[in-house]
Order: sequence, then structure tokens, then C-alpha cells
Amino acid sequence: MAIGVLLTIVMVSAAVRVAVDWPNIIAGTTPSEDDFAERYIAHPWLAYLHIAPGVVYLLGAPLQLSRRFRTRHYDVHRRLGRILLTCALISGMFAFLFGVPHAWGGAPEAVATVVFGSWFLTCLVLAFRAIRHDDVRQHRRWMIRAFAVGVAVGTIRIWVGIFESIEQAISGGTTPGAPDPTMFGVAFWLAFIMHVALGEWWLRRTAALTS
Repeated sequence: MAIGVLLTIVMVSAAVRVAVDWPNIIAGTTPSEDDFAERYIAHPWLAYLHIAPGVVYLLGAPLQLSRRFRTRHYDVHRRLGRILLTCALISGMFAFLFGVPHAWGGAPEAVATVVFGSWFLTCLVLAFRAIRHDDVRQHRRWMIRAFAVGVAVGTIRIWVGIFESIEQAISGGTTPGAPDPTMFGVAFWLAFIMHVALGEWWLRRTAALTS
């Protein structure tokens, strides 16, 4: 259920980005009161080569991690796995190209992107290496780690919402504009650290089931 909620948040966030960005991208304009959207509109190829493959990966990964699906549809699992791995690698690489130089949260967000983006790509590479050596158990473990990091983008939005609610309460109920850059960077670190830790906790808790 928690994963479903996070994936819903990711989908809604992606839909909002498309609804806000693409009319401006097509028209060559920038929304006058939305500084947060400016980087997406100014660098659409970098942004959407991160967003679009990432959404495809996150939607498909839970199916790949389902033991029932893998057992019943092994050939589909293998073919889909190649597609999703490619999407994840593309999304991860463009996270660096877009997220580091155009980080809304400044240095804290950029550093978090480098640290956890590197971990994400490392998990994918090690998962691929493991399956090439027919080590299904390690392949699954590394893919769980990768997914735990990837789906943290939904938790980032939750933390941003929490911080915005606090800011709104402090400011006396006025509606905040773009996310506060400092809190946006903090949200990255909180979400990614939580998800890396939860991924490791899950692997330890279900060690007997990940073979």
C-alpha cells in the first residue's frame, strides 16, 4: 500500500509537470509566477529524459519484483527487465545532467543527487552483473535496493508538503509559492536516507525470502 501511495504521488507530480511545462515549452514562454518550473521549461530534454524513463521504471519495477509474476511469466519478466533497466539507467544518468547543475535546492540537493544517484546506478549495474552470473538472489537484492532509492522521489514530495504546511502555519495561513530551496534540499536528504535504510531493513527482515 505504501508503495502504491508513493507511485501515485510520482504520477501526479509528473502529470503536474507536463501540464505546467509543455504549453510553455511549445509556446516558448515562461510562467511569470512560477520560478520552480523555469528550469524544466528552459532545459526540457535534460528534464524529461530524466522524468519519463524514470516513471516507466518505477511503474514496472514492482511487477518485476513480484515473485508470483516472475514465476508464472519468466520470459516476460526477462524482456521487461531489459526495458526497465535501460529506462532506469537513462533516468539515473540524466538525474546528474539535470539535477546537479539546475538543482532548486542548491548545493544540498546537488550533493544528494550525486550521492544517491551514484548508489542507484551502482545497484543497477551490480544487479545486472549478478544476473549475468545466474545469481538470482543477489540480482533481486540489488534491484530491491535500486527501487528503494528510486521510489524515494515520492517521499521527497511528502517532506516538501510537510515543510510547506509548517511554513504556511508560521506565516499565518498565506499560501506558499515555490518550495523553499533550503527545505527542498533537506527533503532530498531525509527521503533518500530513509529509503536506503528501509531497503536494507527490508532485506535483512526478509533474507529467507529473497533467494
